[in-house]
Amino acid sequence: MKEMRIIVCAKQIPDPEAPLSDVRVDAENKEVVVDAPQVISPFDENALEAALRISEDLGGKITVLSLGKKVSDTVLRKALAAGADELILLQDDAFDKLDSHSVALALADAIRKIGDYDLILTGRQAGDWDSGQVGLLLGEILGLPCISMAREIGIEDGSVVVKKSNPEGYERVKAAMPALVTVSNEVGELRYISRTRMLKMLKGAGSIPSWGAQDLGTAPDALKKMSIVELSSPPDMRRDCQFLEGATPDEMASRLAAVFKSLQ
Repeated sequence: MKEMRIIVCAKQIPDPEAPLSDVRVDAENKEVVVDAPQVISPFDENALEAALRISEDLGGKITVLSLGKKVSDTVLRKALAAGADELILLQDDAFDKLDSHSVALALADAIRKIGDYDLILTGRQAGDWDSGQVGLLLGEILGLPCISMAREIGIEDGSVVVKKSNPEGYERVKAAMPALVTVSNEVGELRYISRTRMLKMLKGAGSIPSWGAQDLGTAPDALKKMSIVELSSPPDMRRDCQFLEGATPDEMASRLAAVFKSLQ
């Protein structure tokens, strides 16, 4: 069998593990403002780990694509440090705040530009908006067989064989390649990358290719912005803690009852 050519789509997002104090909802401008470091979406890291395991078993080339208005090559070089062979940044002002279908259109144009591939892997959903739409839309646009929610991926005789998660357990699904698979978190976390290896990658790697909408041949009028109809601030979750003292249990109960009455 020839070496596998795998494409992994990886989105850059604010760290979903950031504390709530780093997140602010601007209801007037319909924006969620997050003051947190940028990372690769954890579900896309699951997809990258699945690609690395396939490559270790069968050999091949892993290309990572990341799309946005401005994508940090520093953040995305983590994919190279983990073992990916190539990283391509898809960045353009036209790629800012796109809806899921438009993201899939631009990714499809990039994949057509790359040309030869056997398998496309995406996360089951993004770690920020959790839409879970781009992967399957991308497969539909490219006319590929698609399998979602993969917990385990194998290659057999030119086909991809997937254990697909469902509420009762899993199904075993097979599709001819080229194909697209969305990868679930059951695959496992991305392997550990030593600090030394990461620093070496940041210092020693050359420039990363960057493609814009014009390079991809993507028509600007085909890209639609995500429209937020309404955005509300979360409820006030502050707590008012009071310490009640009393000489006897009856006295403490009486003071507690008084507090309850005052809240009515």
